[in-house]
Amino acid sequence: MNVGVFIPIGNNGWLLSENAPQYKPSFELNKQIVLKAEGYGFDFALSMIKLRGFGGKTEFWDHNLESFTLMAGLAAVTSRIKLFATAATLCMPPAITARMAATIDSISNGRFGLNLVTGWQRPEYAQMGLWPGDEYFSRRYEYLSEYAQVLRDLWETGTCTLKGDFFQMDDCRLSPRPQAEMKIICAGQSSAGMEFTAKYADYNFCFGKGVNTPTAFAPTVERLESAKAATGRDVSSYVLFMIIADETDEAARATWEHYKAGADQEAIAWLGVQGAADTKSGTDTNVRQMADPTSAVNINMGTLVGSYAEVARMLDEVATVPGTEGVLLVFDDFLKGLDAYGTRIQPLMASRAHIAADAESMAKVA
Repeated sequence: MNVGVFIPIGNNGWLLSENAPQYKPSFELNKQIVLKAEGYGFDFALSMIKLRGFGGKTEFWDHNLESFTLMAGLAAVTSRIKLFATAATLCMPPAITARMAATIDSISNGRFGLNLVTGWQRPEYAQMGLWPGDEYFSRRYEYLSEYAQVLRDLWETGTCTLKGDFFQMDDCRLSPRPQAEMKIICAGQSSAGMEFTAKYADYNFCFGKGVNTPTAFAPTVERLESAKAATGRDVSSYVLFMIIADETDEAARATWEHYKAGADQEAIAWLGVQGAADTKSGTDTNVRQMADPTSAVNINMGTLVGSYAEVARMLDEVATVPGTEGVLLVFDDFLKGLDAYGTRIQPLMASRAHIAADAESMAKVA
């Protein structure tokens, strides 16, 4: 099983809680995180894009870095780990995105890939005068399909002449092209999102579900498998989980309860309002899951809470779901969490035994 880290490009990571660690994002923090991840054998690091936060007492996600420039910096200080930036497609023309990606591909020697998002939070784009109107909610994957086609044309052939509803390309050129195949991520969970992923992307990132229910996401993977059948393309699923681990199950559970007790209700309410603004899409979008009041304190992502051994067992259980290639992990405290994962959890995982073997071989060579 492959493992990635979803780095904290926004303040406070993924916990909307006054009791969780409070911090601002910085290049230095993310550099430390990604270098630790690389040292522990992580396969990739992904950064999101967020242009306006949720406010509240914690000012949740009101402070954010920019994804491409951050990953370019990280590309220059790493050597092995794959790096994915996120394109805010409503404010980045695809030809510019294609060129920026090719540039970071050069910096990283072929270790760069791209996460494409449609944009779901109206205030992010309305503040810049870039929101195309609420009818966009129902056509956003049509827009993203043309966007992805421009990228693919430029990366693969160096030219694009697409004449679409959203983009009119006039012998658009790109050189140099990426030296490695450029992989695309999509995290869409709706039927339209799955269809887009099956046609244009290489990986689908889905939310884990619930607390200590490591295979509850399986129906989402099954939906992707059905969508793939229509295209015949090889597309893999990755699952997002938060890890809260300690020496004992009781200690980890106490930490989780402490975070829930400090939930930033104002920020959570803002998330709910934004999630409800889309009246055009169905009930199966990931935004609906994020805004669900059941566990909005961590945006309703799947959460594995327990002792180091118990978390290792649950991660191995994730790997048993057919069609699942890996996990994307976040931590309540990233630096401590990565050390705990690398030294206490990963060595117990059967699905990561190859990493332990590689470490042992490198030690013998040294």
